[in-house]
Amino acid sequence: MISVMEPDTTAEIPEPPWKASRPERQTRTPLSREAIVDAALRVLEREGPDGLSMRRLADELGTGAASLYWHVANKDQLIELVVDRVLSEISVPEPDPPRWREQSVEWMLEARAVLLRHPGVGALTLGRIPIGPNTVRWVEWLLALLRGAGVPDPIAAYAGDLAGLYLGAHALEDAIGPQSPTGEPLSGEELARLIRGYFESLPADRFPNIHETIDQLFAGDADQRFRLGVEIIVRGIASYIEDAPAPKA
Repeated sequence: MISVMEPDTTAEIPEPPWKASRPERQTRTPLSREAIVDAALRVLEREGPDGLSMRRLADELGTGAASLYWHVANKDQLIELVVDRVLSEISVPEPDPPRWREQSVEWMLEARAVLLRHPGVGALTLGRIPIGPNTVRWVEWLLALLRGAGVPDPIAAYAGDLAGLYLGAHALEDAIGPQSPTGEPLSGEELARLIRGYFESLPADRFPNIHETIDQLFAGDADQRFRLGVEIIVRGIASYIEDAPAPKA
């Protein structure tokens, strides 16, 4: 009798659910301070400072929040690391005291450009004193530049704080954009027209200075206004060189 081989139908029978292979987990990026700071910058760019938390950062990295604490002590330390990383992108040229005004303006413009590339970071500098290797690098540079130009020590020491506050405030405004007083979304141009219309409606006899400077009040874009503010700060610092007491004989 010739045996007929039965067709193999086992391939059509599904495995019991407890034997089914589990989907492979996506390979995680090995955790390190560098990877954590990279992830924090991504979260800041998408969600702003209010969206940055250790839990949200852990989600971004595909891990648990507890794993982050092996590398970063807390959120405050994370912010210090993020700010210092961004400040590392600001170049520090050799201080040239005879050109201190030009160098000061150039440095502030470059610092603002760096903060514009990293939305949300500037706001993190407000209300805290960022300290790190790159922070002290430019503090030393600024002191060498200003002291070398004859700026008195108390003014040179405060200048870095003043520059940081000015940069942080502008960076925050750049990040959040113009806020509408009507509750409706308005562009910068629409907001300016709205406020200018209100100013123009004010009685000229009570508000003569507003009417006489109305064009100047609304002149310039954010870049031009930032640069003008920097030049005002630099001129103010320069006045202390002129007023500095003569050295004792």
